[in-house]
Amino acid sequence: MSKIALVDDDRNILTSVSMTLEAEGFEVETYNDGQAALDAFNKRLPDMAVLDIKMPRMDGMDLLQRLRQKTQMPVIFLTSKDDEIDEVLGLRMGADDYVKKPFSQRLLVERIRALLRRQEAIGGEETAPTAETKVMERGNLRMDPLRHAVSWKGQDVSLTVTEFLLLQALAQRPGFVKSRDQLMDVAYDDQVYVDDRTIDSHIKRLRKKMRSADSEFAAIETLYGIGYRYNEE
Repeated sequence: MSKIALVDDDRNILTSVSMTLEAEGFEVETYNDGQAALDAFNKRLPDMAVLDIKMPRMDGMDLLQRLRQKTQMPVIFLTSKDDEIDEVLGLRMGADDYVKKPFSQRLLVERIRALLRRQEAIGGEETAPTAETKVMERGNLRMDPLRHAVSWKGQDVSLTVTEFLLLQALAQRPGFVKSRDQLMDVAYDDQVYVDDRTIDSHIKRLRKKMRSADSEFAAIETLYGIGYRYNEE
């Protein structure tokens, strides 16, 4: 049973969403501010967190920043209806997905299940290695899906589930272009719609992380209006 942490200062959301998730078979822990959630996470991490952005004591952005210092567990943001800045900033800080308020609880459940499936696909043990699970080496890049491990020039790079899947998709076929639609198919289930901005934000953060290991990293090339390409170095 996957454990989901739900963090929101709206008690109606905490009550209704937790009831829905529990009915779907999840174990749910609720917190009404970011600091209370962080205190609990320091003792035991959940399998996934769903975070509101605007909360007292510690908001969702600050909580995500603290979490990303020690874990790459999947995180979904709950954002206000028209606040695109929050959505983009959240993705660039390392959130895996976002859902706009007011939201369909069914949609949130599908987003949660999709992220958990993607995490299992990366980290699950397989009886026989496949293209998605065997260790991949492309020049200075090494990716081990079963351990969710990435290194560049021997230096470890910590990636979220979404970032890992996008890098894997690009690096599997160096020199070939992947459109944003193709990358969406890799990172999200068919029933989950995301726009181009979401993929671009994940790629921007992925590049930033790789450049933290090597300031001259340039293996991911943008082809404007087309998509992205991995160039083996």
